[in-house]
Amino acid sequence: MEPKKRYKIVYDRDNCIGAGACVIAYEERWVMDTTDDQANLIGGKQEDGSWILEFTEEELAKFMDSAQVCPVKVIHIFEVETGKKLI
Repeated sequence: MEPKKRYKIVYDRDNCIGAGACVIAYEERWVMDTTDDQANLIGGKQEDGSWILEFTEEELAKFMDSAQVCPVKVIHIFEVETGKKLI
């Protein structure tokens, strides 16, 4: 059985404007933080000023949706193996 492809989301939370579009697109992984009105990436870890999360292809479509609807484009998705940026 071939291993599942892995992806990494890099979320630049510092530049989030709190539109909440990512939450609407994928509410299982995004939540609005009521203390500063910015989104939090559920399961993400803070690393070098960004929030990072690795995931498999089962979540790719939903994470792509959340990245595409972000009005300030602070959600980026990469293939882990190749480093290729998908969005």
